[in-house]
Amino acid sequence: MFVFGKLVGGLLRPESWLIFSMGLVLLALRFHRQRTACWLLGLTFGATLLLAIFPLGEVLMRPLESRYPTNPPLQQVDGIIVLGGAEDAEKTAVWGPPQLHEGAERFTAALALARRFPQAQVLFAGGNSQLRDLAGGGVTEGSVAQAFFLEQGLEPARLLLEQESRNTGENAHNSFVLAKPQAGQTWVLVTSAFHMPRALHTFTQTGWTGLAPYPVDYRSGNFIDGIGWELAENLQVLNIAVKEYLGLLVYGGWRSD
Repeated sequence: MFVFGKLVGGLLRPESWLIFSMGLVLLALRFHRQRTACWLLGLTFGATLLLAIFPLGEVLMRPLESRYPTNPPLQQVDGIIVLGGAEDAEKTAVWGPPQLHEGAERFTAALALARRFPQAQVLFAGGNSQLRDLAGGGVTEGSVAQAFFLEQGLEPARLLLEQESRNTGENAHNSFVLAKPQAGQTWVLVTSAFHMPRALHTFTQTGWTGLAPYPVDYRSGNFIDGIGWELAENLQVLNIAVKEYLGLLVYGGWRSD
């Protein structure tokens, strides 16, 4: 099921649609359907132009990122859950020190909360979600997270590592089993704002109570300011948005919790 989900997700990426469209153009030319080929080529060019100029992904991101308040007030915190996805395990394996990418605010925000609430446990939930690492043996998200938090001075006794999960559903289930949260406790869930609706819904469905969403790593901005020529960046944001909406369709969580 995990492999199937990854393959379907790859096929639904916008650039896959563009490649498929170009394949149809070549197929039409092969069968001497010049008019159809021209129509498909124009459609593909127009779609590429729209994606390059307008931040359409940010339009889809905004409803996801605005569902929960930024920097919510917190009083008592018993635990902090930080979801994986900000680690660059491949580069960490090459260079040694823990490497993070654009989602690094998940880690820095969790670290700030850990220092603010020194009695709270810190639970990192993440294993390895890459198809190429199904056989195991590579650097995992958990090992990168462990190295990062310990290097930043977090006491080892406070750190819980869930290193077996491959998706958000497994994150939630495995974390619940590992942490054994008690009634009345408050656990703060730290993840990217676009991922928070799916993550919070999934954790709640698993049995977690007393969860406080703490969204970070915002990707959407002012639409007008985003107009330009940024095909690669716009595609990346659009891919993330499509993935999250598909995840909401699979896991549920369309409504606010």
